[in-house]
Amino acid sequence: MARDTAEGFVQDKYGAARAAFEANLANGSDLGASFCATLEGEVVVDLWGGWADAARTKSWDRDTIVNVYSTTKTMTFLCALMLADRGLLDFDAPVARYWPEFAANGKERIKVSHLMAHSAGLSGWREPITGADLYDWEKATSLLAAQAPLWEPGTKSGYHAITQGYLIGEVVRRIRGQTIGTFFKKEVAEPLKADFWIGLPASEDDRVAELIPPPPGGAVGDMEMDEIGKITLANPGIDVAATRTRAWRGAEIPAAGGTGNARSIARVHGVLANGGVMDGKRFMSEAGCRKALEVQIEGVDLIFKAPAKFGMGFGLPGPMVPMPHQDSLFWGGYGGSLIIIDMDARTTFAYAMNKMGSGTVGDQRAFGMIGAMWQALAA
Repeated sequence: MARDTAEGFVQDKYGAARAAFEANLANGSDLGASFCATLEGEVVVDLWGGWADAARTKSWDRDTIVNVYSTTKTMTFLCALMLADRGLLDFDAPVARYWPEFAANGKERIKVSHLMAHSAGLSGWREPITGADLYDWEKATSLLAAQAPLWEPGTKSGYHAITQGYLIGEVVRRIRGQTIGTFFKKEVAEPLKADFWIGLPASEDDRVAELIPPPPGGAVGDMEMDEIGKITLANPGIDVAATRTRAWRGAEIPAAGGTGNARSIARVHGVLANGGVMDGKRFMSEAGCRKALEVQIEGVDLIFKAPAKFGMGFGLPGPMVPMPHQDSLFWGGYGGSLIIIDMDARTTFAYAMNKMGSGTVGDQRAFGMIGAMWQALAA
C-alpha cells in the first residue's frame, strides 16, 4: 500500500505546503513524517503520513510520536523563559545562586544566560561516561557541577549538545522542587493538551515511530572532531538505537530525549509566537516572550565550526538560517526535526520525522513546506 499521500488538514491557501510534504514522501526523502503550522494561535496546517517503521508494517498516524533529539531543547528554553517571566529566575544571576554546588572549579561567575546560549564552557563531560549514565540525573548533574569549564565562559559558544538540558533542568529543579519533565508536563503540555513528553510513560510506547539512523558518513560520529568536539559529541557517542529502548524514552534528557510530533511542537511554541497566549490562556507576558530574541552571543561556534547566533536559548536568524523576519526563533534536532517561531507573522512551523538526514541540527526537508507557507502568508 502506497502511503505517499498526506493525511490531515490544510487551509486552502496553504495547499503548496501539502504538495511539498507529499513530494518528500513520494521521492523517499521521508519515510514517515508530520508537519504543522499555526497562525495567531490557530492551527492552519496539520499533516502526517508515511510509515512509522523501517519495515513499513506500521503507518504513521495522527497520534504517532517520535524522538526529536535537540528540538527537545526548545521545550527546556520555554520552561526557563516562563520562570524568568514570573520573576523566579534571573538570567543575569550566577548559576550558583540557585545551585550552590555549581560554583566549584572556578564556575562561580557563570550566569544562567551562559547556560541558555551554549557559552558556559560545559559542552561535555571531562570524565568518561556511558550511555546509561544519561539516565542518572544525579550523576550527570553532579559531574557537571564539579568540573572546570572547557573554555572561558561567555567568550564563545560551543554547542552543549546533551549537557545543556541537564544544566538548565537542574536550575529549574532547584527553583521549583520538581524535575523539568514534570514542570513542562504540568505547566505547558497538559494545559495545551500538547502530546509532547520529556520522560515518556511506558503506556505511550506503542505510538512511537522508529528512528532510522542517518546515511553512512552522515552520523555525528562521522564528523571530524577536535578535543572539545570529542568531549562534547563522543562521550558518550550518540546511539540512535537507544531511542527504541524504554530506558531512553522514560528518562528525562531535556536536550535530546523528548518525544512528540509536529502538532505538539507547533502548539507549544504558539505561546511564544502569539505573545504569550494560546487557546485563550495567558502563559507569559509578551515582554517575557521577546526576551528570547535578545542576542547573547554570536561568532564561530566551537562545535559546529560555523557561524552561530544565539538568543536566550533559541537560534536567531543569521548565516546559519536566514529568515524573512528578524524577530524569529528556531532550533532543530539531529536528523531533521525543526521548529521556527516567527513573532512578526505570529506563526510557528514544525516538522518531525523518523528517517534521519545528515544534519546535526535539522536539515533542508522541512523548508519546502516552510517556504510554501511564507509565500502564501506574503501573498
